Amino acid sequence: MTTLELGPATSTLRDLVASVGDDQLTLPTPCTQYAVGDLVDHIGGLALAFAGAARKERVPGAEQGGSGDASRLGPDWREGVDRNLADLAEAWRDPAAFDGDTVAGPVEMSGAEAASVALNEVVVHGWDLATALGVPFTVREEDVAACLAFAEPFSTPEAAPFRGDAFGEVLPVPAGAPALVRLLALLGRRA
Repeated sequence: MTTLELGPATSTLRDLVASVGDDQLTLPTPCTQYAVGDLVDHIGGLALAFAGAARKERVPGAEQGGSGDASRLGPDWREGVDRNLADLAEAWRDPAAFDGDTVAGPVEMSGAEAASVALNEVVVHGWDLATALGVPFTVREEDVAACLAFAEPFSTPEAAPFRGDAFGEVLPVPAGAPALVRLLALLGRRA
């Protein structure tokens, strides 16, 4: 069984969240439905939901999905999101997390699929946040490769009806584009 290590990607995202200034919470992001504060709230919630998925535990409130709303950020939101992301990485270090089926929010999937979704969320929203803040984004090649393996199957024209509204329209990229650019284009983002 193949497992994924979420630690490096969550560490990058933790650093990005920690760097957000209160005056930056209203900045727009490439994730067009979210300002920075909404995205940070979404990140904290998805970390909780997917840590619960790793442990095969239902997370109260997660069944509504991963909507982000900056008005829910409390005074200690940086520490809370940091804890949630650290817990997410730790939860997926247990090989049993990848076994059997689980639930993340309202969606049932295998443990391995949930890990792929979680990594994809962390990587792509890390890029969203870094871009909104105007800072460089770094990601491991193996994390981008794992995210591409997750995103490519539902980014074909045949899969378009099943994509839902979680991702934007697949965008064209030039031949030979870097892997991260290809991943972002599959998810409706122009790098």
